[in-house]
Amino acid sequence: MKTPKANRKHIVFYGNRNVGKSSLMNSLIGQEISLVSEIKGTTTDVVSKAVELLPYGPVVFVDTGGIDDEGTLGSLRVEKTIKTLESADLALYVLDIAAGDFEIRLEEEFKKRKTPYIIVINKIDLVSKEYLDEVKDRFKSYENIVYASINDSESIANLKEVIIKKLQVLEEESTLIGDLVPYEGRVILVIPLDEAAPRGRLILPQVQVLRDCLDHGIKSYVVRDMELKSAIEDMEDVDLVITDSKAFKYVDSIIPREMKLTSFSILMARQKGDLGEFLKGIERLKELKCKANPKILVMESCSHNVTHDDIGRVKIPRLIENNLNKNVDFNFAMGNDFPEDLRDYDLVIHCGSCMLNRKTMVNRIRMCKEAGVPITNYGLVLAHGAGILDRAVEIFKTSSID
Repeated sequence: MKTPKANRKHIVFYGNRNVGKSSLMNSLIGQEISLVSEIKGTTTDVVSKAVELLPYGPVVFVDTGGIDDEGTLGSLRVEKTIKTLESADLALYVLDIAAGDFEIRLEEEFKKRKTPYIIVINKIDLVSKEYLDEVKDRFKSYENIVYASINDSESIANLKEVIIKKLQVLEEESTLIGDLVPYEGRVILVIPLDEAAPRGRLILPQVQVLRDCLDHGIKSYVVRDMELKSAIEDMEDVDLVITDSKAFKYVDSIIPREMKLTSFSILMARQKGDLGEFLKGIERLKELKCKANPKILVMESCSHNVTHDDIGRVKIPRLIENNLNKNVDFNFAMGNDFPEDLRDYDLVIHCGSCMLNRKTMVNRIRMCKEAGVPITNYGLVLAHGAGILDRAVEIFKTSSID
């Protein structure tokens, strides 16, 4: 139950107002999570709940407002609902059989994002068997369709079974380093404890890499940057050194050239996104030396207190302006506020996305490609700025772990 939301498959309910999305979600979870009412538009905001969907595992169920909402506020609610399409691993499109409206309004959006979806025809207990048979005949060409009612426990169990089968065939997130370092291999994790480090704990990418080492039988040695030199003396045959990106230059100067080096951010970028596309973004960054008045979007996946040496708001902009030898127009966004229109930007620089699921990151890369705007990653930018980008990605080109 402590699995981060970013590592859970997101199952999102869509449909018009009052079709029973909230009731279905509550029935599947077995808790009253979403408010239920006969009044249209009861769900006015996105509601999510992380649960254990047995026998599959940890998931997030997400309830959304009706896509047919009206008025000024209604339009804003619809915008929030549409925004969830970027993170949906599996969509449940709910239709009210008694209402007789069988238009699947988001079908093209699902196809555009390659999001698998299930059509749920709900409230089947409110119609006659003859009418239900007519509807089933109408949808007989659809493979992924379920007929359900919250008053029919068998239909809810069937819906859960269909959801689990769909999830089981979805692409699993790749390992962080299990395919880079052999069983019983050795890695050194370099974790500076400066004022940006949370007191009493590690940040999520560091924890996840450490856990991935344990999952794959990889021996890990965790040190601060100031103990790195003695750590190298303690450990023989180190397969990989993984550092916080902001310590790249220092770590590069300390470890022998034959040791492979990368960063937590680059590992996260590879797992959640597309390393090849991010490397193309670095090529675009180089080209900005010849571009007048370049404009760059810096995108963070989480909100946090900004320090005087913040990596996204301070260090990266300073590094880029020094490298390009010119002023750059930087815009900053965080969380779910990824801009819909990217055409004004020359480049997007994204964080490691440890707080996002892979689907969200894949869709953001797609949006950048459609807008013709390259995208790259914090760690790659910092490695490039330190002059060690080739070394930082060498491990991904040379690894041959079975």
